[in-house]
Amino acid sequence: MSGLTAEQRGDLAEDMLPVAAHLAVLVHGDGGPEDIQEVLAGLDDAQRNALIVVLAGLVDPEQPMGRALGWLDFNENGALTVPHWGEHRPVRDLAAVPDPDCGSEYVDPVAVQRFVDGYPVNVSDAELLVALEKCAGRGMSLRQVDQLRRLPKGTTANAVNRLRKAYTRAGRELPSVLRSGKKQTDFTAAQVVEIREKYAAGGVTDLELSMQYGRSRKTITSLLSGVSYRDAGGPIRAPRGPKPKEVSRAGLNGRTGPVPAVGVARAS
Repeated sequence: MSGLTAEQRGDLAEDMLPVAAHLAVLVHGDGGPEDIQEVLAGLDDAQRNALIVVLAGLVDPEQPMGRALGWLDFNENGALTVPHWGEHRPVRDLAAVPDPDCGSEYVDPVAVQRFVDGYPVNVSDAELLVALEKCAGRGMSLRQVDQLRRLPKGTTANAVNRLRKAYTRAGRELPSVLRSGKKQTDFTAAQVVEIREKYAAGGVTDLELSMQYGRSRKTITSLLSGVSYRDAGGPIRAPRGPKPKEVSRAGLNGRTGPVPAVGVARAS
């Protein structure tokens, strides 16, 4: 920008504000490297790219525009103007970032299963939530999902945080197993009986029940076996018996005592 006049610098700064605000939102938790790369791919000046990234990293999207962006206004003489301190809207409002399609309900079960199994796969936001529910049902944390998929620490948590904000703006809530900071309520006695009767009827696994009721598989397993909610009612799953021990060959042959040796003729 050193070769530009003061007026050109002012015009360029004004043109770049929406892009910088968009990047600020992404850098501060609403997106990831792919989102940033998509924005930068539309720019053809390497120095401009660097300037935008630096600016985005320094701007707090929640601070008032008057404080964060006012110093980037130039007057007709190329001089910086004093910020308008009365502008209280956050920088985030300047970034026209479309929310994910929260209403899209189509989920590819194959893509979800590949995600859960740790294979490289592109998933939609809806598929990501279902996959993370399955991972939570297996007792996995978001950090463990990062490890499973060989992602940098915090990648999955950032994605969930981005979706949480989008769902909040759309008046929706994430699945209960992905809501942070909220202690899940205990099951009622009626719910316990319902879950136990569903399992007793057959055709459903602990994991499937955990997905239906938004709890971890460990919670459902404890409920079914009576470790928790023992007095709530409903059929309690019988404990699994011990693994069968090795049976002696004598027992298999119906004999007692040592197994008779088998004579082997030797050549003289």
